[in-house]
Amino acid sequence: MSTRSSVKSLTRKPSARALELALPATSANLGPAFDAAALAFGLFLKISAKPATEFSLTASGRDAAICGQLDNHLIINTYRDILQAEGKAVQALALRLKNDVPIGKGCGSSATARLAGIALAVHFGGLKWNDSRIIGEASRLEHHPDNASACWAGGVTVARMANETEAQVARIVPKGKWPLLLAIPEEPLSTEEARRVLPAQYSRADAVINIQNSMLILAGLMQGRSDLLASALEDRIHQPYRAALCPLLPALQKLAGKDGVLNAVLSGAGPSVLVFLHPKANPAAAKKKIAAHLQSLKLKAELIATTITDKGGNATRL
Repeated sequence: MSTRSSVKSLTRKPSARALELALPATSANLGPAFDAAALAFGLFLKISAKPATEFSLTASGRDAAICGQLDNHLIINTYRDILQAEGKAVQALALRLKNDVPIGKGCGSSATARLAGIALAVHFGGLKWNDSRIIGEASRLEHHPDNASACWAGGVTVARMANETEAQVARIVPKGKWPLLLAIPEEPLSTEEARRVLPAQYSRADAVINIQNSMLILAGLMQGRSDLLASALEDRIHQPYRAALCPLLPALQKLAGKDGVLNAVLSGAGPSVLVFLHPKANPAAAKKKIAAHLQSLKLKAELIATTITDKGGNATRL
């Protein structure tokens, strides 16, 4: 599926060289690491941009109809806003998008779009922004740094906002192979709705368990220990409250320890679910058994086998 749109632009003539970007989908929270950690996985938003006399946009791939709407486009709006805030002229662009990132499904689609707009502004506006500034700006716009940091840096990231404009980010390259299975439902879920069901306060016991499990997740990934990850993915901060909105989660958590499944967590705020498979599991066989399990429960989901990717948006030379 492909869509194309164009609109006139009152901007300067083309002068900069073309740019190609590839930004990965991300999964934040990772169970207990709520608003703190995220990973990048192998679905990408790919963008080709070159100077033009008017803005135009061609989109293909997943959600092409949404990606191809030029009016109020998140990438273009972010691009324009950054350049105007920096006092730079807005160079019109001809954009080609190939999108594999599910939109509105908890896979970091808004972070990929905002980072794309920022990267385009840095490139075509000649901004001298480093990785920290790029992630910080995306985090400010997203109101949290987890998806933005993983999308730009790749791998697994732990991040927090140091202040309103700067994010502190630690990047981890996991040891060994970590096969994943992404379960995507048909209907999206807004982050606002997913946030609304969370309580204002938590017990000390729940907070302590989540801190312990978050530390064990990082240790498990860094040491290649699937035994740590299987139990440490338990969460008490957000998943129990969002389960009613995301029925795939409790259904897939029932498979923990079976058929090569380590455990399952919400991808971001949901509704998609990220299933961690045992490093020695056969992804194709696991996918088949999981599909049969969901069918027996009359639940529909698109199942995509993927892995953690170390390729982030910063792989592009700006």
